[in-house]
Amino acid sequence: MTKNNLTREEARTRAALVSAPRYVVRLDLDRGAETFASRTEVTFDARPGASTFIEFIGPTVEHMELNGQVIPSGAFDGGRIVLGDLEERNVLEITAIAKYMHDGTGLHRFEDPLDERTYLHSHFESNDAHRVFACFDQPDIKGTLALELKAPADWTVASNTSGVKKGAGVWQFPTTKLISTYLAALVAGHYHSVHQQHGNIPLAIYCRQSLANYLDPDEMFEITRAGLDYFESRYGIPYMFGKYDQLFVPEFSAGAMENPGCVTFNERYLFRSRVSQAARQKRADTILHEMAHMWFGDLVTMKWFDDLWLNESCATYMGSLASAEATRFKSAWTWFAAEVKVAARAHDELPTTHPIVADIPDVDSVHLNFDAITYNKGGAVLKQLAALLGSETFFKGVHTYLERHAYSNATLADFLAALEEASGRDLKDWARVWLEEAGLNTLAAELEVEDGHIKSAAIVQTAPEMHPILRPHRLRVGLFDLNGGGLERRHAEELDVEGERTVIPQLASQRVPDLVLVNDADLAYARVKLDERSLETVNRSRMALNDDLARALLWGDLWDMVRNAELRAGDYVGTSLRCIDVEADPAVFQPLIFRVFAAFDRYADPSHRASLRESLARTAFDRLSRIAPGSDLQLHWTLTFIDAAREPADVAWVAGLLDGSTKPDGLIIDFAVRWEAVNALATIGAAGPEVIADELERDPTDMGRREAAAASAARPLKEAKEQAWEAVTADERLSLATKRAIAAGFHRPDQELLLDAYVQPYFGTLLPFWESHDIDEALMFVRSMYPMMIITPEVVQLVDQYLRRDLPGPMRRALLEAQDGTKRALRARALDGQAGGSA
Repeated sequence: MTKNNLTREEARTRAALVSAPRYVVRLDLDRGAETFASRTEVTFDARPGASTFIEFIGPTVEHMELNGQVIPSGAFDGGRIVLGDLEERNVLEITAIAKYMHDGTGLHRFEDPLDERTYLHSHFESNDAHRVFACFDQPDIKGTLALELKAPADWTVASNTSGVKKGAGVWQFPTTKLISTYLAALVAGHYHSVHQQHGNIPLAIYCRQSLANYLDPDEMFEITRAGLDYFESRYGIPYMFGKYDQLFVPEFSAGAMENPGCVTFNERYLFRSRVSQAARQKRADTILHEMAHMWFGDLVTMKWFDDLWLNESCATYMGSLASAEATRFKSAWTWFAAEVKVAARAHDELPTTHPIVADIPDVDSVHLNFDAITYNKGGAVLKQLAALLGSETFFKGVHTYLERHAYSNATLADFLAALEEASGRDLKDWARVWLEEAGLNTLAAELEVEDGHIKSAAIVQTAPEMHPILRPHRLRVGLFDLNGGGLERRHAEELDVEGERTVIPQLASQRVPDLVLVNDADLAYARVKLDERSLETVNRSRMALNDDLARALLWGDLWDMVRNAELRAGDYVGTSLRCIDVEADPAVFQPLIFRVFAAFDRYADPSHRASLRESLARTAFDRLSRIAPGSDLQLHWTLTFIDAAREPADVAWVAGLLDGSTKPDGLIIDFAVRWEAVNALATIGAAGPEVIADELERDPTDMGRREAAAASAARPLKEAKEQAWEAVTADERLSLATKRAIAAGFHRPDQELLLDAYVQPYFGTLLPFWESHDIDEALMFVRSMYPMMIITPEVVQLVDQYLRRDLPGPMRRALLEAQDGTKRALRARALDGQAGGSA
């Protein structure tokens, strides 16, 4: 099969030869369900006499012509077309047949099983535009695109510019501004749409017809208007791409994509069931993240994927900032601390962690860098930088950067130069340790105590052996006392931390606090290790602390300790269940509950799993008896109880949600609740094929089909695992979205005896699967079918043996990351099996 890859050196060489492409693309989408016709005319400048290549992947290239001369068929190798003897001004024409995709790349085609309507959407990041039209598919050869296409007469079509329908099924889209090829967009089919005008910007929201009743445009438009106003004001640069469409598309392979003027979203952000404010806050953050890309990524684009952070880190920081300052989600920074930075720290402790400014030798490698370093850590570090420089100075530099490099490409040096001009500071040393070096520092308070008072205090900083870099941190240390059962902040000291040990003379003579919170106010990015007295205080106080952000930081610190085998998983579960009633914000509550499940499923001694799960079930059921009906917390506790239920009476309660015998006051038993129940019951063998089939009849959508596929794979039966394995590895009719759902259902706790049979087949299938599939599906298999529930030294050894082979770089990295999860779980389980506890 054709390998779709481009190296950094190839891109650099080609960018030195080719510039200013102007694409005119004509597509015929009205010729069947498998393929479409693609005709590209591109005019471009080049170094006279040079040779290069242009990419196209498709079943057939029918005609190739350069500057009036026919290009011989041998110039096309299935993925590239060699272009020789270039002139200063060139005209290239390519007529070809392209293929619809079902893995979320190129032009993805989907038939709605509910009404048999057809929906297409493009997704070209990182370089899949050439699955649709011939192009120089790299970010730093920006060009313009004029699009004309033929589609069935009853289709709606959207692209980067506002299209005009010319007669039956013919659409024309005006030429875009200069954009990178991966940002070109096409969405077509029987889409429903809602429109609004915001000043001079036309707004629209699209979804498929069968989901139109679930669209809530008022809230989305509210967030969109607020975001556009905010970013235009903050950056001092008006929105530049004309209209602003937001489109929910089926089987989207990512969360969302920032195509200028044509932003695509995963349908998980279109709520078919009741959701809590946590989901709405996450959606708002995603809307604003993609909108921030219009400036960071679309107007100014990274030169190569080494600087992917210039797109993603900036959008992560700006999205959260806009959420907090321009929307009703004022607690966005609490969620950032509770979830975004916790994920960043977990990724930063992997053996494969990398600098924010990464080394990306080819396009295949970048697939693994859409990760919590590039997004989460990068966003956290930019938050620090803005605080260091001051908001006004930081955004003055941002304005200069965006204005100077508009419709062009940029690097780290360009970004730093603009901020240095604005601030008058040399930021190169800061950038070196924070952006160009990998690793996570750990900070801890060191107190020398005498007669109940602090004699001396210091912050001790350490670094991992693999990345021995000590960084500067601006942070605040908070001293808290127990008072009437609750915690009160008595004193806070802000300081700069440098090197291994930073003395805090201001704390001398202070009364010894019950709890010391390093990084109070979350100013720094680091791992914080709590001392024994503070750990005891967390339990004694039941986290009764009237500061949402401080509590979020403490929860994160505790979880870091579990993952690093410094706190027993059982103790973490006990602390969480004793203290959880202080959390009323679903954005903090939800990740906390997820970690409780992870604690006993992955990190606890397996012999403790049942009792820990039962303690969660009892806690959840107790809360359901006294929580406010119809509240967000009622929904979260219901979902928690469904997944934790194992006692016969509890299982009967969950089954009653399906047959109507369980009717909690105020709870809407909708698709989400019902499928959660079906999956949970299937996992423990309490729901068979008939129950799954009945639920699928109730919800025959593609979402329902994926839920049913996951539930079928989750059953604790030999034949269920066999069928799931065969579907993922051999059924090429299934979309990647469906295979991901099956893989998610395949791995379940308490099914280790069944899953152990697939350890050897996994390693036997790895390379053949990789070599026969495109990278998106290949990476899905490496990551999602890894024996993650078989936590044994033997699995670690098997990975070590496999890593001795000559493996593709992305596969090697994915295996190392998965193996680290196994090693980490082994260490945590060993600690949890010991007598006693830490909290």
